[in-house]
Amino acid sequence: MPSPSARKLSVLLAMAALTVSFMTPSMAQSASDASTGAAAMAPAAASGATTKAQRKAARKQARAKKNAELKKLEDAGYQPGRANDQNYPQDLQNAQKKAGIGQGASQ
Repeated sequence: MPSPSARKLSVLLAMAALTVSFMTPSMAQSASDASTGAAAMAPAAASGATTKAQRKAARKQARAKKNAELKKLEDAGYQPGRANDQNYPQDLQNAQKKAGIGQGASQ
């Protein structure tokens, strides 16, 4: 799991890439520097692909974390598939205590 500083850095880089990709099309381009404009668009497109890959990796990591947490809760006795469970909050809290997972982690 990446450290908070690494996560902040990746968010900062994603924001910078988005800023560059939004600003590049708005820059004026004359016929004489069409090749320069195309060269300026290439890094913006590449950074856009990088941010998409970063978002996909972040989603995949978050999903894996939630699935691991759910697996721990199920191993501790929690059954999420029961419909209209009258003991819902209490049995979830008991499983969280048994699994060592804090209540704030599942929200």
